[in-house]
Amino acid sequence: MAKFDIIAATGCPTGIAHTFMAKEALEKAAAERGLTIKVETHGQVGVENELTKSEIAGAKAVVVAADKDVQEERFAGKPMVSVGVSKALSVEAAGKLIDRALAAKGDDTVAAAADVEDEVEEKESIGHIIYKHLMNGVSHMLVFVVAGGVLTAVSFLWGITSFDSTAADYNSFAAMLKIIGGIAMNLMVPVLSAYIAESIGKRPALVPGFVAGMIAIQGLPVNADTHMIDAGGTGVGFGFLGGIVGGFLAGYVILLLEKVFAGLPKNLDGLKAIFLYPLFSTLIVGLVMLGISGPMAAINTAMMDFLKGLSASGAVVLGLAIGCMCAFDMGGPVNKAAYVTGTAMLTEALAAGVGTDTYNFGTNFMAAVSAACIVPPLITTFAVVVGKKYFSQEDHDAGVVNLILGCTHITEGAIPFMTKNIWPVMPIMMLGSSIASILTIMFNVHDPAPHGGFLVLPVVENGPLWVLAILIGAVVGGILFVAFKKYDFEKNQKAAPAKPVEAPKAAAVEAPKAAAVEAPKAEAAGFVKVENVFVAENFASRDEALSFVSNQAVKAGLADDADAVMNAFLAREAEGTTGMMEGFAIPHAKSDAITEAAVIVVKDDSGVTGWDTMDGAPVNVAIALLIPGAQAGTTHLKILSKVAEALMDEGFRATVKGSSDAAEIAKTINARLV
Repeated sequence: MAKFDIIAATGCPTGIAHTFMAKEALEKAAAERGLTIKVETHGQVGVENELTKSEIAGAKAVVVAADKDVQEERFAGKPMVSVGVSKALSVEAAGKLIDRALAAKGDDTVAAAADVEDEVEEKESIGHIIYKHLMNGVSHMLVFVVAGGVLTAVSFLWGITSFDSTAADYNSFAAMLKIIGGIAMNLMVPVLSAYIAESIGKRPALVPGFVAGMIAIQGLPVNADTHMIDAGGTGVGFGFLGGIVGGFLAGYVILLLEKVFAGLPKNLDGLKAIFLYPLFSTLIVGLVMLGISGPMAAINTAMMDFLKGLSASGAVVLGLAIGCMCAFDMGGPVNKAAYVTGTAMLTEALAAGVGTDTYNFGTNFMAAVSAACIVPPLITTFAVVVGKKYFSQEDHDAGVVNLILGCTHITEGAIPFMTKNIWPVMPIMMLGSSIASILTIMFNVHDPAPHGGFLVLPVVENGPLWVLAILIGAVVGGILFVAFKKYDFEKNQKAAPAKPVEAPKAAAVEAPKAAAVEAPKAEAAGFVKVENVFVAENFASRDEALSFVSNQAVKAGLADDADAVMNAFLAREAEGTTGMMEGFAIPHAKSDAITEAAVIVVKDDSGVTGWDTMDGAPVNVAIALLIPGAQAGTTHLKILSKVAEALMDEGFRATVKGSSDAAEIAKTINARLV
């Protein structure tokens, strides 16, 4: 049996793109480190490349990158890192996760090499736990929505009322398609509820979860004549929201019952599983769900009225909200919130029937959501074709592939482009998606199918106008994306001519300086100079602080181009924030414009805002590393690892952060660079 250094499990709510992007990134990152890895994927086709017990036992560490339940309990006792799937979508991010997992084993050499912002083990937040349980339900629910929605939509090809035997356009085959599609759609809420519960309480929670979902559909039955609870009466369902509440309720009731029955003899475990858990959990969950049916129905109605109210405010307001949500995180939590809301509205629309106001609003809302999800990948396709010379070959190839992904409603293909330059690429994507959503609403497009992209065009009302809206959004976004890449390309080109002219001078001075940097005695003697420590600054933003450091580097004779140094700092921040915890940041710039390796320290006791730190706190101390391009792989890593180790020392942090004496700060940092 093969053994692996690292084992991993990936999974996203839809199991379409994020799951396999994370798998590929982890495999490449492991290969770069000379490590063997096996990645188990939890996609829509189920679990693939499944890990065996012996593989789990033989692995050095575990990486879990998932927003759904991947049975983490299997890895109990192993050094492990558990994060959302979006934290492993690039090779760099995946590599840091691997480093952290190995560092958890106590391997100091690996820990020193890892970038310090990932040194502290990330604990799974309550928010991510809730999101993971919710998305486990959503991932199981979506396939029912897609199958049911598409079949229902196809039935309309024979006529809008072709399922009605009394209508002139009746068709028996269309009626059967409508029946099958309707049954699949009606299973949406029970499946959602059941698999939220299953994620929390495992298999025993499925029974109360399904029951809770069914109650959410029908509500509390009341006799119309007596106005009393009556099993033969009718109730007001509270749908999608009720399914979510019921799922969490069922899951945690099972956890409660496990504690209540924990004292029973071991030989009664079978009785617990087959009798006690299903009986008592169904009773408790059922009574609670029926008891809250009135308030939940009111909340559900209020939510739908709110969304319709947005529509009443105009297509621009509703379309802007939909577009921004869908393009904000490309398949992440915000995107999924918009998409799941769309499917919930569509479910109500199909239940209400063609021609009703509910149908018109729900299918128009779904069309706007779909348009917003389709646009981002198409923006990248337009950009790499029109502005080919501004993109790498890898980006060009990925952008071409995104034509297929975008046309089939898979937004995630745009993620790699956005992660490289969140600003301004994210706003560009949001603008393009919003334009498509707004136009879709204005063009009165109706989409009765929840997924499929252009594959469902035959059932989309005003389909040509829908395609036009999407193309307009993609072209506008694409033009802006090309403009940004052109600006970035020309900016880098301007800096390039200085290199040949400066080369002889740099060669004459860099060799001895590099030797001095790498000699421990030189570092201890004063690598951080007192005059390069600034203790009473006041910066309005991260960029202002980095600009100050860049200009001070030129004044101190450490660099000859402040703009080039600033661009190097920003390029590093674009790859991933250098903000740490407890008020520290370690920005680092690697550039040929830097003539001497050095450290510049700036302090702002009021705190620099806008720096994305691990704990959300403002930055009080920035230890900025300035590295000549020729020393990027040597001096850079040496200094970075030593500063990283120092920041793990509480005494070091307290001294640097608490002191207003530049000499003391310089001495403290120099002592750690030996």
